[in-house]
Amino acid sequence: MRPTRFIMAATATVALLGLALLGSARAQYYPSQGHWVWVYASGETQRLGSAATVRGVSVLPMQHLIAGQLISEDLLEYRDNQVLLRGIRTAGRTGSKLTWYLPPITLYPASPLAPGQSWQSLSSTPLGAIKLSSRVLSGEPVTTPAGKFNALLIRTDVQQNKTTSTQYSYFVPGLGVVRYQSEGGAAVDLVKYDTDSD
Repeated sequence: MRPTRFIMAATATVALLGLALLGSARAQYYPSQGHWVWVYASGETQRLGSAATVRGVSVLPMQHLIAGQLISEDLLEYRDNQVLLRGIRTAGRTGSKLTWYLPPITLYPASPLAPGQSWQSLSSTPLGAIKLSSRVLSGEPVTTPAGKFNALLIRTDVQQNKTTSTQYSYFVPGLGVVRYQSEGGAAVDLVKYDTDSD
């Protein structure tokens, strides 16, 4: 897969992390604890792992699995109440490959998010520069197999190698992303989630 696709998946992943502390006495806007699993209508499962140190940085790995097979792992850093993408590890036949972002990509700025808010991040990789531009467009009601929610609709544009891709996510503060939608309108809904949060 191309890095742009991974960035889009990472953006979606991090937004889902908001689900992590639903029902917890210590709810966080962008949760960073517990062992959570999210299942999407697309068949993808995302799993939040335990803290690890990569290149001297404390990160939380977010695994992306299809039919139980690891496809990639986002390396997320939580700093100053924001979420940064430090790198992506992809699984392959001959082992894993790490793409490290310098500087890290800001997936979500310091909370809380509000309609009209926007943020940008520019980073470089061996494959070239990546620019992520996001904006909270509005508040929207949304219904998925996981329930009914009042969400913030976020547009994210990813530019790399003279190509731009756009994705919309429906983010519920303290809960996470409940729907991803492509620019063409195809949607992927959250079906269920579970945790063994500490």
